[in-house]
Amino acid sequence: MKEALLFNKQDELIQCSLCSHRCQLKPSQFGICGVRQNVGGVLFTIAYGELTASHCDPIEKKPFYHFLPGTQVFSIATIGCNFKCSFCQNWQISQASKNDNKPEGSKFTPEEIVIKAKQNKCMSIAYTYTEPTIFFEYALDTAKLARKEGLLNTFVTNGYMTEEALKMFSPFLDACNVDLKSFSEKFYQDFCGASLKPVLDSIKRMKEQGIWVEITTLVIPGENDSEKELSEIASFIAEIGKDIPWHLSRFHPDFNLIEKPVTSLEILIRAREIGKRCGLRYVYIGNVSGEEEITFCHNCGKPVIERYGFSIKNLNLKKGICLFCRSPIDGMFL
Repeated sequence: MKEALLFNKQDELIQCSLCSHRCQLKPSQFGICGVRQNVGGVLFTIAYGELTASHCDPIEKKPFYHFLPGTQVFSIATIGCNFKCSFCQNWQISQASKNDNKPEGSKFTPEEIVIKAKQNKCMSIAYTYTEPTIFFEYALDTAKLARKEGLLNTFVTNGYMTEEALKMFSPFLDACNVDLKSFSEKFYQDFCGASLKPVLDSIKRMKEQGIWVEITTLVIPGENDSEKELSEIASFIAEIGKDIPWHLSRFHPDFNLIEKPVTSLEILIRAREIGKRCGLRYVYIGNVSGEEEITFCHNCGKPVIERYGFSIKNLNLKKGICLFCRSPIDGMFL
């Protein structure tokens, strides 16, 4: 247990201001995330120092296609999440709660995480798999140490953090991949137990604060795959920045949404065309076995990064500059 950041005491109640649920907690009560608890009038984070997942991954797996491509990232997570997505593909850990007396993870200090990342020749740390916002203090302490050791920090997030939380973390945060799950308030309420607007606000703030942003949408047949909704998502992204890469991820039935079919490649290709039509420079199809993904120069149209799966096949890029026409490609490159 560690005393949490970002909360206010209101008589016997505590209001957490870490995420946009802003839970009001009675004594001994846990927040929606399942890892923050009112203990004797003080908010504690119960997941500090306990990793349920840690792996070396290709950065492309997060997915980040314009942030240090071809490098390894050290990925970590604790249990818990502030969303209740019925289609979650990491539900075994994201929907676990300290309130349910779930088993503890492996003990790792922030210092040990940084050492492990450097030993594995990773250039960055990803706070991922579950929602990194809910293990905020653990991630923040790790990110500060990582920055001192020359490592970069990334969030793979649902974007539901408060303005206060993002402001506190942003000096140590280099890139975010945000799940923009839908452009429908009803979808967020019905499928995630959350709201749309805080996610949109976070994306805007990240861009304003100079954090590199990529966006992922899991395309679910019959739920968020209409031309209208995909156009709304793409248009919103383009308004924030046409340089923001949009990843269109194939849905596979999982957790509590098993009656839906796998997303067809035709739907994903149509979604990519919609993104391009709305002015986005970089639109990718993901989670499709055997599909090659290429980054084309937005100026000359030639391939600057050719990928197969999570591997780089060919690179016509040097320090972010297209080798064909010398135009800068948006992102953070070696």
